[in-house]
Amino acid sequence: MDDTDHGSARATRAWLRGIEVFAGPLPDFEPERAPADPVRLFLRWLSDAVADGLRDPHAMTLSTVDESGDPDARVLILKGVDDGGWRFAGHAFSPKGHQLAVHPRAALTFYWPEHGRQVRVRGPVTPGTARDNAQDFLGRSVTARAESLMARQSQYLGDVCERDQALGKSLALIEQEPSLVDSAWTLYALAPVEVEFWQAAKDRVHTRLRYERAADGWERFRLWS
Repeated sequence: MDDTDHGSARATRAWLRGIEVFAGPLPDFEPERAPADPVRLFLRWLSDAVADGLRDPHAMTLSTVDESGDPDARVLILKGVDDGGWRFAGHAFSPKGHQLAVHPRAALTFYWPEHGRQVRVRGPVTPGTARDNAQDFLGRSVTARAESLMARQSQYLGDVCERDQALGKSLALIEQEPSLVDSAWTLYALAPVEVEFWQAAKDRVHTRLRYERAADGWERFRLWS
């Protein structure tokens, strides 16, 4: 690496350090007043994000590992939260579908930067029933369903025209049979064993609260920031 490269690297580091974080007013978080169930606290934080107009507040990062144990991640939309867990959907033949079939455990990360809030969820993942999968699939847009039926997610694309032609055929198929369901579409549920809530502070003394699954419910622990 020559002096120019070193200078560029130093400039990049300085530029990154100069980007302001936690710029706006941050909400308070008192772990002592947190509910016994992490779902209630999560939905409260999600509702705060929606009420304040944060963009894509239900977007989350799904992290998995592949057959070799290498990590992988992508951003998905949360489909629901209930006693069965945090729900998300995907194609069984996609990379994440293959990875979950081999290693059925995952982590979810939510981040609302305007509020300086982060939630991390970890646990085993199970596929939904055929009925749940079909209901979720039919609730998607027509184009999203057509893309799923092509079963080509993440494959190499050599010709955009080929994709457009395949999409056209898939759309025509749905038009002929609106109730058509892709049997590989799956609604997954992550049943958490840990849920961690992180509230940023401008002085960097952040507040962290972790819920850990116990035999008779949840235990709560404060963590160092």
